[in-house]
This record gives sequence, structure tokens and C-alpha cells, in this order.
Amino acid sequence: MLAEIITIGDEILIGQIVDTNSAFIAKELNKIGVSVFQITSVQDDNDHIIKALGEAEERANVVIVTGGLGPTKDDVTKKAFCEFFQDTLVKDTKVLAYIEHLFAKYISTPISDINRQQAWVPSKAMVLHNAHGTAPGMWMQSNEVSFISLPGVPFEMKNLMVNEVIPKIVEKFKRPYIIHKTLVTYGLGESAIAEKIESWEENLPSFIKMAYLPNLGKVRLRLTAKGTNKKVLEDAIEQASQELYPLIGDILYGTEDEETLEEVVAKLLTQKELTLATAESFTGGKIAQQLTSIPGASAYFKGSVVSYATETKMDVLGVPLDSIDKHSVVSGEVAKIMAENVKHLLKANFAIATTGNAGPTKGDSDEEIGTVYIAIATPEHVFAEKFNMGNHRERIVQKSVHKALELLQKEILKI
Repeated sequence: MLAEIITIGDEILIGQIVDTNSAFIAKELNKIGVSVFQITSVQDDNDHIIKALGEAEERANVVIVTGGLGPTKDDVTKKAFCEFFQDTLVKDTKVLAYIEHLFAKYISTPISDINRQQAWVPSKAMVLHNAHGTAPGMWMQSNEVSFISLPGVPFEMKNLMVNEVIPKIVEKFKRPYIIHKTLVTYGLGESAIAEKIESWEENLPSFIKMAYLPNLGKVRLRLTAKGTNKKVLEDAIEQASQELYPLIGDILYGTEDEETLEEVVAKLLTQKELTLATAESFTGGKIAQQLTSIPGASAYFKGSVVSYATETKMDVLGVPLDSIDKHSVVSGEVAKIMAENVKHLLKANFAIATTGNAGPTKGDSDEEIGTVYIAIATPEHVFAEKFNMGNHRERIVQKSVHKALELLQKEILKI
């Protein structure tokens, strides 16, 4: 079963916003056995939208459209739907009552006729209740193809997908099973891994596909099985995984089931009732940002000192000047002092410290650009490791964040 996603909005095409809606929709569809065949972004243009709808109808069983449902003149999705389905707009009294309720209870500005126009929907549409906004979703049929129109506001779209769209697709369509298992590796590149597992990959069953997903310091190996018998697929994926483990055991971090590395670290800290602090230089608080993006982070994360300047390392973290003079600000010795001191400063069980040259200039050190030191302070000891992360600033920073969390995870597991 195939789906297509169409996103509407000039703001996407000019790079003003990033299309995160498609990624969420695709992931939700994949969970229920629906494969996304194509994702298309189109302008706020009636003819362009109609053309995209017609092309998608030729290829997909389900077409999901996001965007263009607002109250202003550039929101033209409903007009395009009416033209495509040879339909007219009618007032939905339930939608109107809900819009008036939202304005009366939550919105400080008075409701206007423009807002009330959002209650007008194509007469052939099944209205999908938008619990978090004024633009309802719409479900329309063209022969055997289902067309679904959702608001472009992400939190409104997500609620409609989970509570309205997915249950209706499950009820309406017979779908295959799609089973994924993702193994996460660190420390070896994509091509080197491919050489290690070449024979194993060649002997995979025809219904199992293997994908390499490299990303700044790690490579995810995703196994995907698709078919009609769920038990057979699960058993085959498990068997293939068991055969793969011995081949990559030295670089295997674990499996990924919708969990990021920072989520795994957060879970470990929470389960073991341990706490963490960070002292970041060239990473600029990104480790702290990724950890605090997880709900409940206050249970294990004590805080961070972003000691970007050498003076801050000295004044806040207490790094001695003679250590900097002797070893350089970018050194394992300074990284260890930063980690140990921030651990004591914030009264944490563990600490991460980073110092390095991310470029474009060398700053207060003669170390080559790409040279970084990552230190981990545990309840018992502190150590630092040196890495060369290349010469691209963003790549250096993000690879270092991954590596720091990886090193931390290994230490937590020892307790």
C-alpha cells in the first residue's frame, strides 16, 4: 500500500521553514504498514496544487496534504480541493461552533468573518476534528484513492494524524506488515562496515532489505522486512540480527527503537538515580541542549557551564593558568580539570567536558582544527580522550557531542 505526501506553502520552497511535517507523517504511516512513495512540496498556487493532486492519484492509495488551510488569501487548499473534486464549499455548523468556542475561551482578539470562513468545507468532505486549532482536517474520496487535507501547523497536524487519520486508515485499508530493526554503530565508517558484513548481507532473505544511515560519528544499520505474516517477519529479522552481532560486536552500541543516544543516556541515569553536569567549550552547550530537550531532564541533569572563553575556564571552572600555559587550553589535562571541577561545582555524579578547535581559526591553541578532547568524570576517576573530527565546523561539533554521550554511556554501564 502506497501513500504520497504533499506539502503546500511558499515558505517551504524558499527555505523560510523546514518541512518537519512530512517526516512525522511518513513515520506514522510506516508504523501501520503504509509505504510513502513520494513527498512533494508545492507553491500556494491553485493550478500547481491541482496538478500535484492529479499526479499523486495515479500512484498512491492515500494522499496526505498539509498546509494552506488558514484564513488568509494565500491559503488556497480548500479552493483547490473543490475544483479537483468538482465540489462547492458549505458551512459546517459544528466547526463554526468550535471556532467560536476557541475564540471566546482562549483568543484575546474578537472573532472576525475571516475566522468564521474556516468553517466552510467541501460538501463531499468528511470533516476531521482539529482539537487544537480553527482549521478542520478533511477526508475526501476519488474512486479508490483517499485524499486527506491537514493543517500545516505541526502540533495541530500531529494530533489529527494520531487521533483521526491513522485509525481511519487502519479501519479502511488492508495493509502489509513492515518490521524495522536498527543497530547503531560507532567508530567505523560506512564503507568499512560494508566490507566487514558483505557476506552476511548477500545472504539475507529477499524480503529483508539493509540500509546504511551514516550521521556524524555513527552509522545506523537498518533492517527492514515487509510481508503479510508478522511472526515470520519478526523471526527473520531476529535471526538476521543474531548472525550480524558477532561481525560488528566491537563497534556495536546497541539497537535503536525510536530512541536517540541522549534518550538512552537519560534512561540509564534515571534508572540508576545518577546525575550529570557538563562543562562545554567548543560544543557551546549542545550536549546540554540535547539532554534538556528530553522531558524530565531535571531529574538527572544538574546544569552546564559553557566556558567558551579561556578566562571563563579559569574564573568559573578554576582551571589553573599554569596548566593552560603548560599543556594548552586544548588539551586532555585541561579537559580533565574542567570535568572534575564542574562535577564538584554542580554536585553531580558524572560530568562531561569538551575543549577543542572547531575552526575556522585556532583560537587560544596551536592544535590543528578538528582536534578535540573529551573528558568524563565518574564517581571514581576522570579521564580524557583525544580525537580528530575533520575540518568542517558543524561536523566537528556534532560528532563530538555524539562521542561524548557514547563515552558517558559506557561509564554509566559500569556501575
